[in-house]
Amino acid sequence: MINTVALVAALTATGASPVDQLDSWVDQRWASAALVRVEDDTGTRAHAAGEARVDGHFRIGSVTKTFVATVVLQLVDEGRVRLDDPIARYVDGVPRGGEITVRQVLSHSSGLYDYAHGEGWSTNRWRGAERFRHHEPRQLLDEAFRHPSHFDPGTSWRYSNTNYVVAGALVERVTGRPYGVEVTDRIVKPLGLRHTSVPGDRPGLPRPHARGYTEVDGRLVDATLMNPSLDWAAGEMISTAGDLNRFLDALLGGRLTSPSALAEMRTTTPTGSIFAYGLGLQRYDLPCGRSVWGHGGELIGYLTYAVRSDDGRRATLSYNPLPGEVPAEAVIGLFSDVFCPA
Repeated sequence: MINTVALVAALTATGASPVDQLDSWVDQRWASAALVRVEDDTGTRAHAAGEARVDGHFRIGSVTKTFVATVVLQLVDEGRVRLDDPIARYVDGVPRGGEITVRQVLSHSSGLYDYAHGEGWSTNRWRGAERFRHHEPRQLLDEAFRHPSHFDPGTSWRYSNTNYVVAGALVERVTGRPYGVEVTDRIVKPLGLRHTSVPGDRPGLPRPHARGYTEVDGRLVDATLMNPSLDWAAGEMISTAGDLNRFLDALLGGRLTSPSALAEMRTTTPTGSIFAYGLGLQRYDLPCGRSVWGHGGELIGYLTYAVRSDDGRRATLSYNPLPGEVPAEAVIGLFSDVFCPA
């Protein structure tokens, strides 16, 4: 068995670069492919390992939530939504919708059951031929709402994809347009994110892209193709490292919302995990004492972390995990090398 803690300690002690670390992930068969792109005022540094390319497309999973939350906060800036309104004002049929606020939906403090916990309802698990099936957002909500809530609204925290299906429904109710069109017209096009898309029922990714794999009955299966409508506004989007870095730089640099809206997004709740959660933003506190802001995301065969520090340095990591998996310590070690002083 590999001593992963010792490996990470050795990498950081010798000053191993993110380049060396990504190559080691592929060599150790923790991942079939990996890429990282780091940008700041001094320039851009990028590397790919395995079958990945630095300009490759990948499924960003829950990083989609940051795009959706940004649109909701823009609607708040426009006076069309209020964070402390009950969600029932915007979305019909939400259990206890008169008590749950928009803020609690975006911060995962609503208590709503996560529909993705049900068998066959998660894009993080192999679903065979079912992975090409179309799902309507209302089906996802119906599956969630037939379960009792995890807790009373605002009394605790629990990550639930249901919250961002509700947030997507809010965007559509308020604007009268598909949430993906709002994301595209408000964020993707103005920022020139030419490689970012909301795929809907399209099962493939634009080229170039690395393939994603999963293990089924002891053998590797190509899981690249799938219909991501099962994730909808909670995680269906596709992007590249360059586009995600540009998006986070614009958002956290104050170019997409008002200062007050951004401050709301950065007001966090402890989660008991490696991050604190705001409104569609995660804050990761690194071992050196510095913090970075962004979001992680996972769909079967693809894992992504896109983050930015307050000095403007941003980094996006995407990799295609194998059954051995990349240890959490290795991911934290890589970002520590990127963002922490030597």
